[in-house]
Amino acid sequence: MRKLIRMPRFFLLSISIFFQSALFAQSPVVAGPMLGTIELRDAKVWFEVSPSVTKAALKLNKKGDTNFRTIVYKGVLGNDFNPITFTIGALEPNTTYEYTLLVNDKPTKSGGQFTTKKLWQWREPAPDFSFLTGSCAYFNEPAYDRPGVPYGKDSSIFASMANENAALMVWLGDAWYTREVDYLSEWGLWYRASKDRATPILQPFLKSMSHVGIWDDHDYGPNNSGASYHLKEASRNVFKSYFPNPSAGMNGQGIYTKTSWGDVDFFLLDDRWWRSADDVKDSLNGKPNPDKVMIGREQLEWLKDALLESYATFKVIAIGSQVLNPVSSFDRWGRFPVEYQELMQFLQTNPVSGVLFLSGDRHHSEIIKVDRPGFYPLYDITVSPLTSGTHTFGKEEKENPYRIVGIEERQNYGRISITGPRGSRKLTVDFLGIKGELIKSWSVVEKDLRVPRK
Repeated sequence: MRKLIRMPRFFLLSISIFFQSALFAQSPVVAGPMLGTIELRDAKVWFEVSPSVTKAALKLNKKGDTNFRTIVYKGVLGNDFNPITFTIGALEPNTTYEYTLLVNDKPTKSGGQFTTKKLWQWREPAPDFSFLTGSCAYFNEPAYDRPGVPYGKDSSIFASMANENAALMVWLGDAWYTREVDYLSEWGLWYRASKDRATPILQPFLKSMSHVGIWDDHDYGPNNSGASYHLKEASRNVFKSYFPNPSAGMNGQGIYTKTSWGDVDFFLLDDRWWRSADDVKDSLNGKPNPDKVMIGREQLEWLKDALLESYATFKVIAIGSQVLNPVSSFDRWGRFPVEYQELMQFLQTNPVSGVLFLSGDRHHSEIIKVDRPGFYPLYDITVSPLTSGTHTFGKEEKENPYRIVGIEERQNYGRISITGPRGSRKLTVDFLGIKGELIKSWSVVEKDLRVPRK
């Protein structure tokens, strides 16, 4: 008979304390920090904390200054998912600040620094800067992925992106991929955003620069989903919680917004909230169908007004689906003809210079150019994929006469640089590979995007 060994009481107590300590030692920070929009006088810093956190605060100081202030998070904590955003006001322009996250009144190792924008207007030329962009970030989770070859590829691309000296990252949709297990579950929508955002390789990148984003179908809901998605309200709440953009639509509708950096305005559009089903007929009785829309009346009017009010050298319209590609049989704005033609007509009848489109979705990168006799040409810069599966040009797209740059079967991200003196600004697009290597480059100068004088 095996002899029962009795453990001393203090030893059992030590074991208990050890396991409790190990449980508590699990990081209270799930993801972040991530820098949101940074302005002249305020900035947004995002984290996600664990359910064990009951209090959170941000300790802030000017770099090199010993005077600190504390911003207390006043939202509800202790949920299954706890993304939090600190909006910090009363900042000085062109000043570097350091910050540390406090949880349950104790400092963490999560922190970093940011520099507010410089007040250059009416004082000096617009600053040179660059921003990164891309779409389609898939992180494998075998239990819920489709069988076969993993769809998510080399995520070390984010390490290369973190090393870029860029001002901001513009996510072009599909920043995370909901799966079949997530589509019909509000909890699943939160889970997917939380799990993918917490991916370790992402963390240095999230804190290295400002981040803004739009959604496309996969971080909105099911593939090709639109206005009829029954969990769209929940999806909007998730998106707003994981992207601290400047705003999210108007009147509680959509996620479109605008931001600026230097002499560039970014119009970040929502191609899902109002979107008609893709299979709705493009035309009825030989005429374009006015009921088939991609961005909806409210958003289209906002875009037109915002473009007319913009004094930016370059006006970048970012949207999940391609805009200009005339030969594509996939998602593109041209398949919503009444809305698309209204925007094209607006751009020809109004003095709006410097417009370019920025899109994702396609799992390949390219630049589409559409000439407009008597007007400057329009360009659609597509950047995809970051880590998802890649795509090969096929059928009618293989020899697309509108394509001036093309990259297929290769992960990549975009670095777009704005340089040059006033009146001669240049926009350069570099398509970069997993290790940050240059694949292809293209540029356009501001004078080539000007409305012609009458």
